[in-house]
Order: sequence, then C-alpha cells, then structure tokens
Amino acid sequence: MLSLVLCCVLGLNTILAEKAPRMELNDGNKIPTVALGTGRMTAGGTQNDEVRDAVLWAIEAGYRHIDTAAIYGDEEEVGQGIADAVQKGIVTREELFVTTKLWNDKHARVLVVPALRESLKRLNLDYVDLYLVHFPIAVKSDRSPDNIDYLETWAGMEEAKELGLTKSIGVSNFNQTQIDRLVAKSKVKPAVNQVEVNPTLTQEPLVSHCQNLGIAVMAYSPFGFLVARKDREAPPPRADDPVLIRMAQKYGKTTAQIVLRYLIERGLIPIPKSTNKERIAQNIDLFDFKLTKEEIDTISLFNKNLRVVSTPFWKNYPNYPF
Repeated sequence: MLSLVLCCVLGLNTILAEKAPRMELNDGNKIPTVALGTGRMTAGGTQNDEVRDAVLWAIEAGYRHIDTAAIYGDEEEVGQGIADAVQKGIVTREELFVTTKLWNDKHARVLVVPALRESLKRLNLDYVDLYLVHFPIAVKSDRSPDNIDYLETWAGMEEAKELGLTKSIGVSNFNQTQIDRLVAKSKVKPAVNQVEVNPTLTQEPLVSHCQNLGIAVMAYSPFGFLVARKDREAPPPRADDPVLIRMAQKYGKTTAQIVLRYLIERGLIPIPKSTNKERIAQNIDLFDFKLTKEEIDTISLFNKNLRVVSTPFWKNYPNYPF
C-alpha cells in the first residue's frame, strides 16, 4: 500500500493488477475478457518500438491478454514487450494469455506446426495460449487461391495442441456454416471464433450461434467507425454521437468505453488497438459500471451489417466466409 501511495505522490507509473475477469473456454482454459490488439500498429506504419512499448504499457495497465498474428509482422516486437514485462517482475509468463494466428498460405496440414514454431521463435515463447486459423481461405505463396479444405488445416491445429505448442485452438472469420461443419467433423471443437463485431456490425446471429455451441467470440475492430476516419460517408456512430455521449456522461466514461462495455455485456471479448498509453489504460477500465438492457438494445440499433475490414479481393476464392 505504501509503495502504491508513493507512486501516486511521486507521479510514477502505477502497475495495476489484472483488470479483466477471465472466461472459461470449452477446453477448460481461461481467457481474459479484454485483449490488446496489435494488428493496426504495423499496418499503420507504427515503429517497432511503439509496438513493444504498447505491449508493456498494456500489461502495466492490467491487461493479461495480447493478440497478434503472423501476418501482422509484429510478433517479435510483441515478444519483446512481453519479455520486458516479465523482466520487470510485473507478471510471469504463466499469468499472460497470448494469441497468434496461422496465415492463409500455411493451410496444408504439414505446414501448420512448422508455422506455429516460427511464430513461437519470433515471440520468444515456448507456447501460446491460443492459436487461430486466421481465415478459412487458403492461398498459395503467390496469393492465388488454393483449394485446401480448412478441415485439413484443422487437423494440423489439433496436432499443434497435442504437441503442447498451444493450449487452445480456434478459428477466425468463420461463418456459421463453416463453424457447424468444423464442429461436426473434428475431434477438437474450436474454443474461439474471432470475428469483426461492433455497433455497425453486431453479428447477432453468428455470435449467438457460437455461444450456444460453447464457442467464445472475440471481437476485432470493436469500435467500428467510431474512431476518426477520413471517409465522411462512414456510418454512425462516431465518437461524438449524441446517443453514446449521453451514456458516457451518465457513467463518467468515454464513448469508446461505452462501446467496449456494450461488447462485454454481450459476452464478447473485445480486442481494442492503440499505441497511446492513456487510451490503452482507458480501454480496459470497463469493469466498474454496467449498461442497462435498454442501452444495449439502443446501441444494437446502429447495426447496418457493414464491415470495417472488407476483403473483396478474395470473394471468388474457395471458402470465402462473407
């Protein structure tokens, strides 16, 4: 207590305990219900040190779940941020939950385990907590379509789990039909389906279906079009939307926090992305208030089934999910 008081008085960084509660997955492993996302960092031209710093800041702020992927190109920096936090004594590796993903050009069964080993090498970890098939779509090295069935890919994922390289396995961007087929024809049910969910893409049928099957849903692009966009035609809600502002004022929160809490109330695991230290902390400060059912329903009315992450270039590929 004295050290905490001194940190506050002296203006030093306060290291917080784990802030997000954990949800039990269908395999018994427990997943923190908010994750720091890292995908936009590299895509947006963010410097490597910013990724490393963001991961450390997130862990200091109470995050215990970090989400990355092979295609993001930042696994090494994510691993460095994790190593920094462990070295500083903030957490142990066992207290963290690390998610990464298999890219589309590694869908052949024999490539899955080697791909995960490469990710682990970049992360400088012995295992990840969750390994996801990033898309049901398979591509060749030249990005042309490949006709590999995701059931074959899943067999490789099951092998990775058996080898102890990952504690849990799951999928990302799978639609309801693909989920049902995978569940019916696999030994191991996916623990997670990570998909885009936000106020303009509520995905209520898919989310409910996965949850009814005991499959947790992680929500990427959780803010939708809330964040600043150059496109003036982007649909509401924006950060200054009157409906969200009223809720934010009621609870003493930001509109971004209202949207994240909305997803949590629906049983989802949001994956907010930021390299701003203050916003990183805000994005997990979500567990001292609850929205009413009426407020949840009101936010859901923004739904337009409109995606932030659109992949029309894959539309004619086998197993395109959208």
